[in-house]
Amino acid sequence: MGSRPKQPSRAPARARVLPDFSQLPERVSPEDMVTTQVVEPPEDPRGGRDTETEFMLRNAGF
Repeated sequence: MGSRPKQPSRAPARARVLPDFSQLPERVSPEDMVTTQVVEPPEDPRGGRDTETEFMLRNAGF
C-alpha cells in the first residue's frame, strides 16, 4: 500500500466572530406563526365502496 501524500499545512484559522445575543429580536406572536392555505377535502380512501359489507360477505362463507 502506498503512503498518502502529505497535505500542505493550513493557515491558522481566523478567530470566529460570534453573534451578539445580548439583544434579542422582537417576540413573534403565535398568530403570526401560523400559515393558512386553501385546500380541497381529501379523496374518499374507500373509493365509494362499502368495505365493511365486502369484508363480511368475503369472510362469512358465502
